[in-house]
Amino acid sequence: MTQPKMFGNLFLSVGAMKAGTTWLYAMLERNPALHFTPEKEIHYFYHKYVNGNHLSEQNRLRNARDRYLMNFDPNTANIDRIRLNLHWVNAYLDRVVDDHWYRNLFQMRDKEVFACDFSNLNTHLPSEAWPQIEASCDSLRVLYTLRDPIKRLWSHTKFHLEITGQSQALDTWEPEQFFNFVKKPFMWPNAEYGQALQRLETGISKENLMVLFYEELHADQRGKLREIENFLGVKNVHYPDAHLERRFTESANRPMPEFFPTLFEKDIARIKSEITNLGYQIPKSWI
Repeated sequence: MTQPKMFGNLFLSVGAMKAGTTWLYAMLERNPALHFTPEKEIHYFYHKYVNGNHLSEQNRLRNARDRYLMNFDPNTANIDRIRLNLHWVNAYLDRVVDDHWYRNLFQMRDKEVFACDFSNLNTHLPSEAWPQIEASCDSLRVLYTLRDPIKRLWSHTKFHLEITGQSQALDTWEPEQFFNFVKKPFMWPNAEYGQALQRLETGISKENLMVLFYEELHADQRGKLREIENFLGVKNVHYPDAHLERRFTESANRPMPEFFPTLFEKDIARIKSEITNLGYQIPKSWI
């Protein structure tokens, strides 16, 4: 009998950032064939292949404190849910962060077909990382979601400035300040769809990669969710209207300055060209 591989059946959503991955996470959590940990973005493979300090003890302690240990109301919390979360946090805080550590984060998985991890930073993995990950899985499925590049850039800019307490910059910055901020190493690589697609296509077997456009997803939510379920080979479930209408991590409703698209016009044209050269048809709304 064939021995199960390290990660079993693994479903990874890898971005792009601010391209609807949190919404997808919330929808697909309803499917009983999919197992999610309490942490949406584990970032283990980014830690392993890109930045070996990302899951340092200090960073994991901070996440555990902010998201799980102190962040519940004892008057309304479900005690069984808190117990499960604490059990998971115990595994998350194990000292040695390696493949066994990552696998143990899914130890509460029961009959679910796939363990699921929605880590946007995984889009930055080098091509050579993906065959190693694939070889450690009985079945690997990877989803990459793209959004109109200039709209995603503006959404990402607003989001980051707001969560870092710099929202006043949205009203006061000059074009050069916006340009310099967006081009920072922690911002700009998320915009390089063509490079990301090239890495993914080079490293992952074609049948294990799905590319999805944000605009097409929200034009046909149920249809695209069925496509994802079919890609995973799991049963389709019903998604109520009230659930589909939910929105998450929305940044402030601030209109994009007229000058903002012109700052990145050449870059955006290049990125669109790279996507089409790889054989993808971009949504009409991008043109």
